[in-house]
Amino acid sequence: MADETPNAAPAGNGQDTHPHAAALLQYVKDLSVESPNSPQCFQWQTQPQVDVQFTINVDKVADDVHEVTLKINVGARADQGVQFLVDLSYAGLFGIRNFPEEAMGPFFLVEAPRLIFPFARQIIADAVQNAGFPPLLLEPIDFGAAFMQQVEAAQAAAGNAQDGETAPAGETAPTEH
Repeated sequence: MADETPNAAPAGNGQDTHPHAAALLQYVKDLSVESPNSPQCFQWQTQPQVDVQFTINVDKVADDVHEVTLKINVGARADQGVQFLVDLSYAGLFGIRNFPEEAMGPFFLVEAPRLIFPFARQIIADAVQNAGFPPLLLEPIDFGAAFMQQVEAAQAAAGNAQDGETAPAGETAPTEH
């Protein structure tokens, strides 16, 4: 075992060179709950169709701090009309240090939303229940699969642009669940 290097002494506080991430804070940025057809909708006998869409936005707020906002839109519609609409923007502040550039996208678009989603899910369940409906427990979202779809779509758009076709810049469609 002569080729092993001895353990180096730990670096001083703030001198660590290993990648590090931490959730610093979570909060509701915006919450809207509507039941436009109340009280009539409580008499409807048909099961509503529930539509869930989400988007993720990342903003740099300081050198090592980023805000990740998970925006979830939920609508319940029956044949007679809309039962409820919930729009939630739930955010987390994440401190990162020594992250390689190629790890930023997966962390901010997969891992950070995965960490804050359970809290957003609970807020939506409570909001729906407070509007007079049974609580809505959202299914877990596979943020990794959504990220891979976005990467593949970007690669396809880049390939089409190289073939002479133009792709709309800066447009991303919300992912449905």
